[in-house]
Amino acid sequence: MDDIDHQILQILIENSRTPFTDIAKKILVSAGTVHIRVKKMEDQGIIKGSTLIIDYEKMDYTFIAYVGLYTGNVSFSQNIIEEIKKIPEVTVAHLTTGKFSVYCKIRAKNTKHAKKIIFRLSNIEGISRTESSISLEEVINDKKRLMKHIFKNII
Repeated sequence: MDDIDHQILQILIENSRTPFTDIAKKILVSAGTVHIRVKKMEDQGIIKGSTLIIDYEKMDYTFIAYVGLYTGNVSFSQNIIEEIKKIPEVTVAHLTTGKFSVYCKIRAKNTKHAKKIIFRLSNIEGISRTESSISLEEVINDKKRLMKHIFKNII
């Protein structure tokens, strides 16, 4: 990866729908160069698809909580993950070390809705108990800072 790849990534991180012609104009290369480099980064697995950012507040899903799941036995992990996948309000789940076996991010309409989701999680076979934290506000969500740090360390 070189500086051109980095510039392309920075623009795509900002808006993954930016046309290659616009990227080319911004970084002073041909659209073909952008296309080839993006394709190469996709082939290398550096770029995996593109994302769409949803404004959940406009859809009344303003409540965010993080729920740690305690398991009595690690052998239940696969079943637990399969059951979590059935709960659409769980938007992220991580297998973790430490005090939780699984750590989930949930989105809900309000506290009553969140309670139903948390109770549903706690009823999964193998979950001994849950611990929740409510998000008051997301204050950092910046992939560009990490990309700049990674790129600086590559060169």
